[in-house]
Amino acid sequence: MEIRNQTSVSDFLLLGFSAHPEQQPLLFGLFLGMYLVTVLGNLLIIMAIGSDQHLHTPMYFFLANLSFVDTCFTCTIVPKVLANILTQRHAISHTGCLVQMYFFMALTLLDDFLLAVMAYDRYVAICLPLHYTTIMCPQRCLLLVAASWLCSHLLASSLTLLMSQFSFCASHAIPHFFCDLLPLLKLACSDTQIFQVMMFAEAALSGVVPLTCVLLSYAHIIHTILRVPSAGGKHKVFSTCGSHLSVVTLFYGTLFLVYFQPSSTYSAEIGMVASVVYTMVIPLLNPFIYSLRNRDMKGALINIHNMYGISPLLND
Repeated sequence: MEIRNQTSVSDFLLLGFSAHPEQQPLLFGLFLGMYLVTVLGNLLIIMAIGSDQHLHTPMYFFLANLSFVDTCFTCTIVPKVLANILTQRHAISHTGCLVQMYFFMALTLLDDFLLAVMAYDRYVAICLPLHYTTIMCPQRCLLLVAASWLCSHLLASSLTLLMSQFSFCASHAIPHFFCDLLPLLKLACSDTQIFQVMMFAEAALSGVVPLTCVLLSYAHIIHTILRVPSAGGKHKVFSTCGSHLSVVTLFYGTLFLVYFQPSSTYSAEIGMVASVVYTMVIPLLNPFIYSLRNRDMKGALINIHNMYGISPLLND
């Protein structure tokens, strides 16, 4: 049966990797392995932070939220990809597609805001250490996280509501493995000018503004590090930021590659490759990045191993 016969008028087709049938078993095994490691790794980070009193600090509170968001983010995308590869049924309903797009956008924006909050936390810790406990009090930490959740869902819901009003052309085939914003936009028969203006405005608000906060925070941090007299002191200060800076570079690099371009120049091939990076690779790497260089986190993971018999991400 051809792919086009699997769908009704109200369905979309997620073509994904269907153009390479010989690679389907390999992709299924690869994506399944990445999915399981991602979920396990991020849940271990959350368990380690929750079970160790030494990690009940603002930095680890934000990291636990980031791990939770990464887990939800992966569960929004990968199970549907695995089901499509396994069953070779690529259809997704119109409602299901919009719901997936909504959670994808909301969780991506939430990642964006949390990375900015974590950069601000490192700025206060390194540049204003004497005022850290006052500035990053529990109430302010909760407020920053709550504001991140609220803003991300408001921005995602506004674009999803606009997208739900569009009519789509005869071809409902999406050359992607999930309901991403730009591939859906290219299928719309309606006038999308207002939508694109709003999309770029939200991209500036939710992308450029947090990134600017991150860059300004690290500019102050680097300036402070350069004033530290000893090389050992500089290394110690920078090591607390290296993990976060690595994640920020990967996250923003792939997002800018895909979304900061006009929809008319969107390339499905480049979009798919970049999407694999930020939907599967980055959530997979985050637990390792944040535990490899962090002695406290490794100690907490080993304690979990000793208590529950769960293998930690990294042994001593």
